[in-house]
Amino acid sequence: MITSFEDRLLSALRAFNHLLHAFLAIALVLASMMVVWEFSMDVVHSFEVNNLASGFLKALGTLFIVWTLSSLISAEINYVQSGRFHVIVFIEVAMISLLRQLIVEPVRTATDGQNLEQLTSSWHYGLLLASLLVIGVLHKLVTSSENKGTV
Repeated sequence: MITSFEDRLLSALRAFNHLLHAFLAIALVLASMMVVWEFSMDVVHSFEVNNLASGFLKALGTLFIVWTLSSLISAEINYVQSGRFHVIVFIEVAMISLLRQLIVEPVRTATDGQNLEQLTSSWHYGLLLASLLVIGVLHKLVTSSENKGTV
């Protein structure tokens, strides 16, 4: 009796988990479409105000979000097909986020009218670069161990 209850419970939990993953997949697709739309609007706006350099960097930052969403969609596909989720996805998302912050933050600061020296101090960028270095080393360690089949 208990075994049949546990089997039904596990079956219900698996079905609910599949439903959650379907919801995540739909949300990732919608988010990707909205970010691509924002990228298009950034490009159009940069041409309208004739500020191509700043507009290009802002649009590039938006593309980094598309890259992040693409990584998450690939991870979701892999999970649905194989039932496995690789930790490398989180490392790649962290790396992409740090790269985006390094590129977009000076542009955002300059366009918002904030004091450029506040946010772009050498200490701030040093911490971002150190974080990126740590994430890069971690990425290398994880990918080399995955290639050996130990993860």
